[in-house]
Amino acid sequence: MPHPIRLAVVGAGIFARDAHLPALLTQPDRFEVVALYSRTRANAEALAEKFALRADISTDLDALLARPDIDAVDLLLPIEALAPAVEQALRAGKHVISEKPIAPDVATGERLLGLYANYPQQVWMVAENWRYEQAFAAAAEIVQRGDLGTIYAADWALYIPVLPGNKYYHTDWRRSGTFPGGFLLDGGVHHVAVLRQTLGEIASVSAQVKQMRPDLPPADTLSAALEFERGLLGAYTVTYGAGASWANALHVVGERGALRVDRGLVELFLGGEPLPALTFDNSSVNHELTAFADAVQRGQAHRNTPEQALQDVAVVEAMLESAESGRRVQPKRFV
Repeated sequence: MPHPIRLAVVGAGIFARDAHLPALLTQPDRFEVVALYSRTRANAEALAEKFALRADISTDLDALLARPDIDAVDLLLPIEALAPAVEQALRAGKHVISEKPIAPDVATGERLLGLYANYPQQVWMVAENWRYEQAFAAAAEIVQRGDLGTIYAADWALYIPVLPGNKYYHTDWRRSGTFPGGFLLDGGVHHVAVLRQTLGEIASVSAQVKQMRPDLPPADTLSAALEFERGLLGAYTVTYGAGASWANALHVVGERGALRVDRGLVELFLGGEPLPALTFDNSSVNHELTAFADAVQRGQAHRNTPEQALQDVAVVEAMLESAESGRRVQPKRFV
């Protein structure tokens, strides 16, 4: 059995506290957290205390990446800080798992892909945990297996209220308005990843975008018509301005039946009859971290390649471009 990956967690924010560290600590045979980095020492110390970690505390990323006893880094930083940190970590010879999106725009992502080509022995995974949501993976398998026959249409409407009581509302960078799309990019790459995994590549988009609330710049609501390469049409609507009491489920309809999928739940209808619902856990971060460990320790392939992550950004960017230009746009292709 390979020795545990000696890991530095870079960033001490919400997702480090609520998702990554809890998941890492369930896999002591795969990971040893040896260091925590934050620009603010007190934040890293508080995180170490919360989880009773015997990890070194650092506020110097250069010094941290120079350490030979660190095999990999888990980059949990704001969107605009991710790309420079990925570049720095790759140049330092580390394996990297970095939060989504891969970059704030396609041009930056392309530059990172060019750099990564120089480091073929290092693993770089982009942490799109929705590709490791078991319900979404099961729905994709049902569609790809042909259970629904020819797919005719799909729609996904999501109402996700980012209100002052929401923990993500109070991360200033998310509401700064300084990166394209704001929450439409931050959350949108999750949704695009699922749509692509389930239904295949998106050939073209036509979208409209608005900012309905002044405290969610630069925009909080999007409605898009999608054309997939397999020929089906789809609709994608999302707002972060307000919520609703029903589930944010993706619907897929084919010649033999239909399915409805949300995080943790797949409902399937075949021949007009409902089948027993399939339920799953929501341990997607655990599953993606296991896949990262398998890639580093055993050379196994994983779902979250940088190319896949950049394709997610390319689709969101195409939607934003379509809304600005009033034209249908074809996303740039990376996979």
